[in-house]
Amino acid sequence: MAKILVVDDEPNNRFLMEVILKVFQDKGVEILYASDGKEGLEMITRENPQLVFLDVMLPEMDGYEVCAMVKKTLKRSDIHIILLTARSRDSIQNKAWEVGADQTILKPFKVQTIVEAAQKVLGLQL
Repeated sequence: MAKILVVDDEPNNRFLMEVILKVFQDKGVEILYASDGKEGLEMITRENPQLVFLDVMLPEMDGYEVCAMVKKTLKRSDIHIILLTARSRDSIQNKAWEVGADQTILKPFKVQTIVEAAQKVLGLQL
């Protein structure tokens, strides 16, 4: 079963992602949630999601640290990581590239941007 992990410390953001990703859950995709970077990293190693929507600003470990651990230390190139941030694209693009992020999406984002990104990674048609 395909899995998507959402890592965000803001309950409202997790709820928004839950609403957006419901269409994937209806297709049999398991949606998982973590509220900080440390919990997110633990869930990544335990659950092996195909896709992670990872907020940059997180308690415990920030999104950059989590991404670097997954991509560089654990060498998990099979896990697609999309960094979510409210910062400007220019300020995060180099850092995102350095830590191995597959994609960045700026907040606030359009619902369709999230849906299309997940469709592409999971190879699902809705």
